[in-house]
Amino acid sequence: MPDLITDQSPSVAFPQDRTCPFQPPDGYAPLRTERPLSRVTLYDGRAAWLVTGHALARDLLIDARLSTDRTQDGFPMTTPRFSTVRRRTIALLGVDDPVHRTQRRMMIPSFSVKRVAGLRPQIQKTVDDLLDAMVAQGPPAELVGDFALPVPSTVICALLGVPYADHEFFEEQSRKMLRGPDVAATEKARERLETYLGDLIDGKREAPGEGVIDDLVRQQLSEGTPERAELVSLALILLVAGHETTANMISLGTYTLLRNPERLAELRADPSLLAAAVEELMRLLSIADGLLRVATEDIEAAGATIRAGDGVVFSTSVINRDQDVYAAPDALDFQRPSRHHVAFGFGIHQCLGQNLARAELEIALGSLIARLPGLRLAAPPDEIPFKPGDTIQGMLELPVTW
Repeated sequence: MPDLITDQSPSVAFPQDRTCPFQPPDGYAPLRTERPLSRVTLYDGRAAWLVTGHALARDLLIDARLSTDRTQDGFPMTTPRFSTVRRRTIALLGVDDPVHRTQRRMMIPSFSVKRVAGLRPQIQKTVDDLLDAMVAQGPPAELVGDFALPVPSTVICALLGVPYADHEFFEEQSRKMLRGPDVAATEKARERLETYLGDLIDGKREAPGEGVIDDLVRQQLSEGTPERAELVSLALILLVAGHETTANMISLGTYTLLRNPERLAELRADPSLLAAAVEELMRLLSIADGLLRVATEDIEAAGATIRAGDGVVFSTSVINRDQDVYAAPDALDFQRPSRHHVAFGFGIHQCLGQNLARAELEIALGSLIARLPGLRLAAPPDEIPFKPGDTIQGMLELPVTW
């Protein structure tokens, strides 16, 4: 049982870079032993509460006294880049009920299990076409650019009604927005994406086509809501999150499987494990590490008082390795029940696109390892660059051969 947390408890810096791309930062070791609640120091010197216990995380993520509204005083910002959106209202991720409920309700039919099941043949064709091109070109290949990124980019463009011909533009702006060299570059990238999507929406008002954005435009035209700015914000979240997160999971998931050859052999021998393997990889990798909230009222938790106005951060990489929930939590184990992980979040803000992400990962990873049985890294593991800890985790490059 950890000691009671006090405001004077030592704090660890958050976020930190990983030493190994599929393991939490070494500097988080104290947080793993001091579950379920710790004090951390953010980049700007501000203190925040860090939730690291699985049970406490699931309790607090459904607590209405914790807000996702970034415009509120005290909301924790983990990087200078994110501070650029401090006074912006962000659709879905940055609004509370009842606004969140209204926005999510508009989106749910587009990401339902039934809708995603209907997309599986299209996802499979996209994956097969990309693998055909890789095989025709011959080894080696750079898997991020040749496969991991094009799969979700192609799929999300088709789903949203965004021209795939523009993918290089929006992928570049997304990269700059999530990990630009400075705050100015981040803000400029966001402005360019908003302008692009605003122009796209204006065009769809004249001639709506097929896609989620088109459906939203039709709803706006028939009912008068939502407003243009809200449409742009919704489209931005769906486009960026819809390709960045899954691309990182495909690249980092592949790297992790190649670094765990026994598990890769197990998966190849029994493809029925694929769905379980995706859940376990989601748990282990926890690529979106650091869900952000601010307390709107005092909350008693784990022997401490989270005061109104305090920032609260949820470390998914630590929560998903809670040894009270997962035996040998640092190991990759396809036999364990992993579905209760919080890699997609939990509660009302749980990832809207999780059904689509699961389908893309199952099809992409399953097809990749089946089509290329000799797949292996084409460079020493410690020479392959991966992303820093202040953004979505994944591989910057992934050279492979077969």
